[in-house]
Amino acid sequence: MNEADARIQTICLTILTALALGWVLAWARPVMLPFVLAVFIVLALSPIVDLLVQRARCPRPMAISGTLMIGIVLLSAVGVTISMSVASLVANAGTYQRQIRLLIDATLAQLPLEYFGVDPQEVLAQLPLNTVSAVLIGTGNALVDILSQGMLVLVFVIFLLIGGHSAWPTGGPWGQIRARVKRYIVTKVVISMFTGASVGVILTLLGIPLAGMFGLLAFLLNFIPSFGSIIATLAPLPIILVNPDIQATAGVLAIVLPAAVQLTLGNFVEPKIMGESLDLHPVVILMSLVFWGMLWGIAGMFLSVPMTAVLQIFLERMEHTRPIADVMAGRLDRVFREE
Repeated sequence: MNEADARIQTICLTILTALALGWVLAWARPVMLPFVLAVFIVLALSPIVDLLVQRARCPRPMAISGTLMIGIVLLSAVGVTISMSVASLVANAGTYQRQIRLLIDATLAQLPLEYFGVDPQEVLAQLPLNTVSAVLIGTGNALVDILSQGMLVLVFVIFLLIGGHSAWPTGGPWGQIRARVKRYIVTKVVISMFTGASVGVILTLLGIPLAGMFGLLAFLLNFIPSFGSIIATLAPLPIILVNPDIQATAGVLAIVLPAAVQLTLGNFVEPKIMGESLDLHPVVILMSLVFWGMLWGIAGMFLSVPMTAVLQIFLERMEHTRPIADVMAGRLDRVFREE
């Protein structure tokens, strides 16, 4: 077998392996997703453990226990915020439904439907306005399912911190993966916390209902590249439109000011702090967002960047797959020069 045939065979085997791996990841989602989430949470919490051990001179078991308590308190705060926000939405579902009807009625009145022989009242009667309460209740149930899955993640986090934190390698590809992903997660968490706090404070000062939930949403969605910031910025828009107590100026500022925060932190502060630590091209990041979203849903979108960074490191370590890693990093000149 000559070199060209060997290379074609390697490419074909790589493609088949990738397809099989994708099928396994989709099939094992109920177990793999909580475990992977737990691994990244442990990487995010590990600086707290190291800080307590090195600076506060705490024994490692005590430092791990303290870190677990911090994680449990944060998870509980997230759960309480989401539960209160969903309860408020469900309680006001009737008011929002009536306001939506008034908005649609006013919009239809401005359209020349009668000129085309269409009765606006018939159009309004055919709209599924009675499903607002059902949608809100369904959203609440979905959030409860996510929180219940969080308990399994917490169990994995406890065992990983107790049994494997100190034994993780510091050199080789695993050490490189840990250092690169750890830096990304820690930086992303800090910037996302600042983003969420800023959005929450701005919406609170403007008198927007559920400001705490929207701040939490801005924190969480900041982990999704590009689209997360857009969704977080536009998320308060339905509440602004259906709430008659919100003035037009406050409604406009509730969209413009959080958008300015997202734009400043996402396009100027975050790239300057993070630099090229992930070694991934922006197009690859967007493609990974779609790929992991197809496999693992919303949670896969949150994990798309670090998972792709891990894959890129492994591909870079093997000679036959190194060109793929170069393409993922955007080093096309190196690929064509080698050919």
